[in-house]
Amino acid sequence: MKTTITELDNRLVATLEGELDTAAAVEVEKELQPLAANEEKDIVIDCQHLDYIASSGLRILLSILKKAKSNGHTVTLRSVNDDIRNVFKMTGFINLFIFE
Repeated sequence: MKTTITELDNRLVATLEGELDTAAAVEVEKELQPLAANEEKDIVIDCQHLDYIASSGLRILLSILKKAKSNGHTVTLRSVNDDIRNVFKMTGFINLFIFE
């Protein structure tokens, strides 16, 4: 699992590549800590190269969303493939996030 965070158009953009499974979740949570600590910018999570997400990955994204909303910011999921979008639908998370 590979994660990168950049700043683009006054937003933080996190790119996720690989499988966000239970084994990768602890490391990914550490790597995405700057998103959770962010108080100034909206967040985009680019999922174009994300192949799989487990419930532990959903928990990480939900935690980032809650912190962003409490600071008046948004979290947008970009380029989510159909399989991962179905996971969001089945869990009800589809209604929580902005998708582009």
